[in-house]
Amino acid sequence: MGKLNLSKMAIKINNKMYESKEDSMPLLWFLRDVLRMTGTKYGCGLGICGACTVLVDGEAERACLLTTADCDGKEVFTVESFPEDGSDPIQQAWMELNVPQCGYCQSGQMISAKALLAKNPKPSVDEIKEAMSENICRCGTYPRIIKAIQKISEQ
Repeated sequence: MGKLNLSKMAIKINNKMYESKEDSMPLLWFLRDVLRMTGTKYGCGLGICGACTVLVDGEAERACLLTTADCDGKEVFTVESFPEDGSDPIQQAWMELNVPQCGYCQSGQMISAKALLAKNPKPSVDEIKEAMSENICRCGTYPRIIKAIQKISEQ
């Protein structure tokens, strides 16, 4: 039987430090159940759908596949890192082009778009499709997502 890790882990989430002793807890549940940051959604629990996408040290990652121990000493950004006033260019483009339909996948979509644009501010349509290909939208708003990212890249 494995030993319980009693050392504290430090995770910087949305520019604020948090500690956890639960080294095997999935990051998704730490965010949602412990910190009450419910913007990151549970979709499939297998890292396939992208609803739980967060940025970890600038990389789009699936929060359902990471443990708090995986994030010890790292910087995590969730959808809650976007300004409440909707002033981020991603939020503005999403609203202007009515990207969400049901909205469930959109926190993961927006985080993936943020990761893409941070690395490639002027992506081609093919680069957008490739970067966003691992985020599933049951409502099929892919054309609007692509247009929103193009709109941001044209600014």
